[in-house]
Amino acid sequence: MGPLARLGLASRRGFGRVTPDPFVVAVALSVLVLIVAVVAGDWPGGAGAGGPFARIGAAIDAWGNSGLWKLLGFAMQMVMMLVLGTALAEAPVVRQGIARLARVAPSPRVLVAITAVVSIGLGLLSWSLSLIGGAILAREGGRQAKLRGWQLHYPILCAAAYSGLMCWHGGLSGTAPLKATTKADMVEVLGEELAAQVGTISLEHTLLSPLNLFVSGGLLVLGPLLFALLTPREGQDPAPEPQPDAMAADDLDAESVDREPPPTDPLERIERSTFVVWALAFPLLAALILKLARQGFASLDINTVNLALWVLALLLHGRPQRFLAACAKGIQSCTGIVLQFPLYAGIMAVMAASGLSARLTALVSSAGPGLLAPLTFMTAGLLNLLVPSGGGQWVVQGPIIMEAALATGTDAGQVLMAMAYGDQWTNMLQPFWALPLLAVTGVRARDIVGYTVLWMAAGGVWMLLGLTLLI
Repeated sequence: MGPLARLGLASRRGFGRVTPDPFVVAVALSVLVLIVAVVAGDWPGGAGAGGPFARIGAAIDAWGNSGLWKLLGFAMQMVMMLVLGTALAEAPVVRQGIARLARVAPSPRVLVAITAVVSIGLGLLSWSLSLIGGAILAREGGRQAKLRGWQLHYPILCAAAYSGLMCWHGGLSGTAPLKATTKADMVEVLGEELAAQVGTISLEHTLLSPLNLFVSGGLLVLGPLLFALLTPREGQDPAPEPQPDAMAADDLDAESVDREPPPTDPLERIERSTFVVWALAFPLLAALILKLARQGFASLDINTVNLALWVLALLLHGRPQRFLAACAKGIQSCTGIVLQFPLYAGIMAVMAASGLSARLTALVSSAGPGLLAPLTFMTAGLLNLLVPSGGGQWVVQGPIIMEAALATGTDAGQVLMAMAYGDQWTNMLQPFWALPLLAVTGVRARDIVGYTVLWMAAGGVWMLLGLTLLI
């Protein structure tokens, strides 16, 4: 057995014992941030001078009365992206292609590498498509491994399926780069004065820049290679874990609705007609074409990405009942977003109101041009453990890093991408965004974190290398 495979075995045993459920993590972080804010926060308006009870009141007020509900609009955008990405991944032609990939793998190592390639590739298109498409591939791969009698640790397939979430912010659904393309979004985050100085940042300076092509392209190669080397050769895994029996049959297949008897009622025939799909898909497609024709590809934003996912999912399903069944599966995976997103919004509000965010990111302002991007990357990685939201990262760090970029003469787009890389980097340790994948594959966060931490270490070195060489 190779040294990396032995390292993978040791890591999965160690981290698997100490990783709690994602909801427990969110609750624990909420309590921790409230305590730290009360004890060490720099509260404006005399809250600190009023003693501990004033601090407690200020912290609770920032957390519960405004913070919890601060990102509901953005949360709905993320829910739509997950639901529509799930619907697209569940389209028959997409599912068949994914299943075919699992069947052609000649060995466990190749199967794991293929899963990582698909996850990272899809992640560069859409994080939600990566989560669901990767999860479907991991589940089908586990089924194929079980049928072939391979001694494969199923969670490593699921970890490879999650690897795309360490690449997503450098892809076409990257929240901060997309939000920086419009004046209104820049003013919302930076304020009018700073937004006027920075201006909008086109995708040529962020997602399509040489820096991002180097970093994201390298991750696409590095990820599959690493996960293949972490996989013990056939028969060498001392504790293989097959796919759970509960996932052996796909009883939630969206195509099963087609096996229902043909409708006899005229109204039911209309409801199941392809006309309904085209009646919605045609104006949606027209709106998408008009948007891209007027503003160009470089002006993509989250709503445009969701619009594209909606159109593709509708057309590939073809019938309304199949599309709705696939969307219903996506909604089942939204529990974590709906319940935990407000908690992380509350954390973000307390950190901002108490001055904790400013303390963590103020270090960036004093850095010179050579250290600005690496420090932004590191602080973003730390903040992502507390605020696992690309949009939240941009809200918290955006004003400070943009001011630092102006002060040091550093390209604003490059500094923004450094923040984006830090945000995606620690997703491999923060289990929040793994929730939909865990629901589809049937594994727990503690089952995959040993592998994802090693991927985080290797990917972090690569991203820092890009930030050092190309800025």
